[in-house]
Amino acid sequence: MSDERPEKPLPELRASDADRDRVVERLRDAVAEGRLDMEEFEERLDAAYKSRTYAELEPLTRDLPAPAGGPLGGPATAAEPWTGRIGGGGSSAMAVAVMSGFQRKGRWTVPARFDAVAFWGGGELDLREADFAQREVVINCVAIMGGIEITVPPGVEVDVRGFGFMGAFDQRDTPGPSEPGAPRVVVTGFAFWGGVEIKVKKRKRPLDGPSLRKEL
Repeated sequence: MSDERPEKPLPELRASDADRDRVVERLRDAVAEGRLDMEEFEERLDAAYKSRTYAELEPLTRDLPAPAGGPLGGPATAAEPWTGRIGGGGSSAMAVAVMSGFQRKGRWTVPARFDAVAFWGGGELDLREADFAQREVVINCVAIMGGIEITVPPGVEVDVRGFGFMGAFDQRDTPGPSEPGAPRVVVTGFAFWGGVEIKVKKRKRPLDGPSLRKEL
């Protein structure tokens, strides 16, 4: 007689924070797409954060089209799925640092072309929480006796084409396999006695319920 216990059905398994966050991101996209109104969104958002099992999460997105990465409400199959949006106008098209610095980070929209200039200064472009104006964007960097740092999340394709003269375009990390629907970032430009560095870092946690409602 075997003493092995039967495996628990998937719906009864406990959901993780990552599972709840994936459902919240899908609900957020549904609002932007016009599939949910704010009242429905808030009801489902509260239910998502209170859910403990996959069985409680699954009904929240049952009537929504599945994203390219697959159905929601089950175990996450990718460590860092890309959850940004594509479309719309860019937040800004240029950043310049002359003996100073600039930053673009948090929630912002990367335009089709973004020009970054650092002269005796430094700049930081963080794309981990960014949306993109179109599927492929170009970031043109000019670093003269200065430096520019670009941070992308795993799953976003990066194509580095810049030229360095007594300077460098340095991509130390690889973003890994491109996620379905993720954008492509082309980094071009010129570095003279300066450098452009591309880093890959995990995204921060998605916005919590109150912050998400405030942003929307």
